[in-house]
Amino acid sequence: VYMMPESSKNGDLRLYRALDFPLKWTLEKVLLEKPLVDSVIINFRGSYWLIGSDLSSYGAKQNGELSIWYSSSPLAPWNPHRHNTIGSMDNGSSFRNGGRPFVYDGDLYRIGKQSGGVSGHSIKVFRVEILTANEYKEIEVPFVFDKPRKGRNAWNGARSHHLDVQWLPSSQLWIGVMDGDRVSSNDSVHRLTIGYMFYGVTLLLVLLLGGLIGAIRCTIPLRWCVPHTEKRDDFFHSKQQFFLKYKLSSLFSSLNKLGSLLGGRINYRTWKGRVYVVLVILVLIFLTCLGTHCIYGGNGAEEPYPIKGRYSQFTLLTMTYDARLWNLKMFVEHYSKCASVREIVVIWNKGRPPVQNELKSAVPVRVRVEDKNTLNNRFNMDEKIKTRAVMELDDDIMMPCDDLERGFKVWREHPDRIVGYYPRLAEGTPLEYRNERYARQQGGYNMVLTGAAFMDHGLAFERYWSKKAEVGRKMVDSFFNCEDVLLNFLFANASSMSTVEYVKPAWAIDMSKFSGVAISRNTQAHYHVRSKCLAKFSEVYGNLTAKRLFSSRGDGWDV
Repeated sequence: VYMMPESSKNGDLRLYRALDFPLKWTLEKVLLEKPLVDSVIINFRGSYWLIGSDLSSYGAKQNGELSIWYSSSPLAPWNPHRHNTIGSMDNGSSFRNGGRPFVYDGDLYRIGKQSGGVSGHSIKVFRVEILTANEYKEIEVPFVFDKPRKGRNAWNGARSHHLDVQWLPSSQLWIGVMDGDRVSSNDSVHRLTIGYMFYGVTLLLVLLLGGLIGAIRCTIPLRWCVPHTEKRDDFFHSKQQFFLKYKLSSLFSSLNKLGSLLGGRINYRTWKGRVYVVLVILVLIFLTCLGTHCIYGGNGAEEPYPIKGRYSQFTLLTMTYDARLWNLKMFVEHYSKCASVREIVVIWNKGRPPVQNELKSAVPVRVRVEDKNTLNNRFNMDEKIKTRAVMELDDDIMMPCDDLERGFKVWREHPDRIVGYYPRLAEGTPLEYRNERYARQQGGYNMVLTGAAFMDHGLAFERYWSKKAEVGRKMVDSFFNCEDVLLNFLFANASSMSTVEYVKPAWAIDMSKFSGVAISRNTQAHYHVRSKCLAKFSEVYGNLTAKRLFSSRGDGWDV
């Protein structure tokens, strides 16, 4: 068994032989004194062919011009092809190797990759038409491979760059293995750097705008460039000081002149000046949003992989009806692209349900039509759900996929709790329902809204449909409200430990403010009903006053 690892940094190409496969190896031979990358060896029609790319030479293209050598044995001297360096013959473009060549029906196929792609796959397959010591010709052949449906969140959302296709005689099957890169968000240093750069540019634009409208006048005092007056015996030092003073004086004078020229150039009292100011403010808002997203949106939260080998995907549940179809279409298209979403289940309470082709999705969508219009349907037992984790999310809440993944990561660490994005506080005698602002003022929360929350659906739904919860479900139907309040009581009643966790989204938009069809559109009346629910539930299920603190986990996502 031989291995030919890439050793271009050593300036050569090496062949190793296994002494004790796969743990112990010895250097067999240096094949070529060239820093080749993506090198492959194939035995084809009685000769061995070595194909690779040398990117170290002056003017070498990163897409990789090919070089070919041939030999009677992998260990024998390698002879260069007559036309080295050889570029790919596909429309003048050149492609580096992207995997081992393979032989199919007597033809040789080479796999190439195009560097520098920013999305989709960059793998190409070529059929070698002529391969001799003096001539080489290849043509591209169709390569059917679906582009990532989840975009940047797919396993190959950034690129696909290596494919290995081999025939397995034992099973009489071809097998192909491909690797790729997702667009990473776990490089916190990079994201912080970019985010603070946006903030810095924003600050400079604010100062510039202030100068242009005359609100800020900045003049650098020339005395700042006066050197220290200590006694100097060394003539050279005196000369240096004089030269430095002269340069600083020139620089400060230039800056002051520039400030004078820019100052008051925009008259914000005129319509034209106001247009300029509005445009700059819009740019400032845009840059601030970008900076905020880089700093707070991600930092590892997008990672969909499991903790302790479990819970790597979740099912997204949303409950809606025909008057909110436009919301649902946008909801499905957006959230289906999130990395860890396996399936979307739409709980349809009323009206004509959508047909499958009305919903554009990157994952399977299942519409579950209910017989009765009740909020209790949100937590109906569903044997078709394949994941332990479900995310209950109202169809009028829009947030980035990074925030969804952040919450999923927290739930994987606390799978026995409800992990949500909207904290609430119930306190007082009788209990009164309070919003997030009040909860922050009091420094703690004891509920999270299940309209945007992760939970173990087996655990949560079983509790919700238990005999003990029957009284609460009737109250939910009576008020047409409070199903999430009931679930919080049921979790709190079942454990003496914390049962809720809060995760702060980088940003979220409540679309119900625009649609006018939400049951909570009248906030005061909505909160009054919920306070009545709190009073009745506390009589049946006990009090709900244990308070959690903000920023208690230590991960910085619950501040």
